Amino acid sequence: MFSKILIANRGEIALRIIRACRELGVRTVAVYSEADAKSLHVRLADESICIGPPQAAQSYLNASRLISSAEIAGADAIHPGYGFLAENSSFAEVCERCDIAFIGPTADQIRLMGDKVKARETAVAAGVPVVPGSQAPLCSAEEAAELGWRVGYPLMLKASAGGGGKGMRLVPSPTEIGRAFAAASTEAMAAFGNPALYLERYVSPARHIEIQLLGDQIGSVVHLGERDCSIQRRHQKLLEESPSPAITPALRARMGEAAVRLARSVKYRGAGTVEFLVDVEGNFYFMEMNTRIQVEHPVTEMVTGIDLVKAQIRIAAGEPLSLSQEDISLRGHSIECRVNAEDPDTFVPSPGKILNLRLPGGPGVRVDTHLYAGCTIPPFYDSLIAKLIVLDNTREEAIARMLRALDELEIEGVKTTIPLHKRILVSPEFSAGRISTRFLESVLV
Repeated sequence: MFSKILIANRGEIALRIIRACRELGVRTVAVYSEADAKSLHVRLADESICIGPPQAAQSYLNASRLISSAEIAGADAIHPGYGFLAENSSFAEVCERCDIAFIGPTADQIRLMGDKVKARETAVAAGVPVVPGSQAPLCSAEEAAELGWRVGYPLMLKASAGGGGKGMRLVPSPTEIGRAFAAASTEAMAAFGNPALYLERYVSPARHIEIQLLGDQIGSVVHLGERDCSIQRRHQKLLEESPSPAITPALRARMGEAAVRLARSVKYRGAGTVEFLVDVEGNFYFMEMNTRIQVEHPVTEMVTGIDLVKAQIRIAAGEPLSLSQEDISLRGHSIECRVNAEDPDTFVPSPGKILNLRLPGGPGVRVDTHLYAGCTIPPFYDSLIAKLIVLDNTREEAIARMLRALDELEIEGVKTTIPLHKRILVSPEFSAGRISTRFLESVLV
């Protein structure tokens, strides 16, 4: 096991990793920008190092400062969390060259699965169904238009190097492909430094279903069931649940086997997630693989009882998986609401000082947050400020528990998306499980 881990992240995920390390008996090093000097993860880590000004490019995205901090502190591993450098193959490579363990997959695995076109090719080779689309990056809008006639409209343009909804455009008809291609390519270049795009047929209505995986360094891979992440705004997830109300045991088994097959084909190690679209007829199609811990990992932890962050650390330290597929079962129903510092109607960010904070409690309630009364939410980073997670015996009971917990949660000083989550949960369509990736715009208008 590692003796000291540097956490190359901030906010609630940094705290989540610190707590897992503390229970494993591993010392932690927090890094922070000047804007995060009073953040809770800085207080709770064993050591802390300032890595630069508030701008992420000069702090949390500055690989050389992170490596230097790890060497100064004597850390033998770095945990990247999610976002920032978590899926940066060059950063993983530098860690390896500096003899610092990167808690995640190999640089080659990140590079392969991070290129969406190559990931599609890998999925096809592994016998995993993919949405009909391009087999290589598109060179021009004209090439996209020509292929669009064969694939069929509507279609979706996506950034080859992307994720998180950046560099994506829905193209309803051929007349709009030129404008959409230019906009998506420009956005992809700004977000990822790579303007390459590919296209897929647009599957709608559909659910966004992802399969959680764990793979060790000796080739064992297991899946931990699915998460339904269909409640989204502009391809950004708002609420997740496990298990999905639409996935039967037979479909879960088929999707799980496909995800494991894909992971084994690249000898995947660590925690990872294979994301699928599932249509109304139960057909599923590979979208992408996230080579990191997911924001929504707690719902899987709640229904399986498996600590995914500890598992990540143990795998990176060379330990084999301690469980087989037969050991894994889903118990109860879990829901997660992402609470953002945003106006719940306009989604405009709402940074500021937290004047008062009251967290919910009671059976089956978990809050992952870095907030405390008096702290300040800076305007420089993602607006996620808390994740509220519940577990109960049935989906109906989990919805009731979440509504109760949201009523108890008070965050004063900034606007939050708590009212939006309440609207989602009391919607008859959500209660009945009739959801898709277009739920927000088609139901909550």
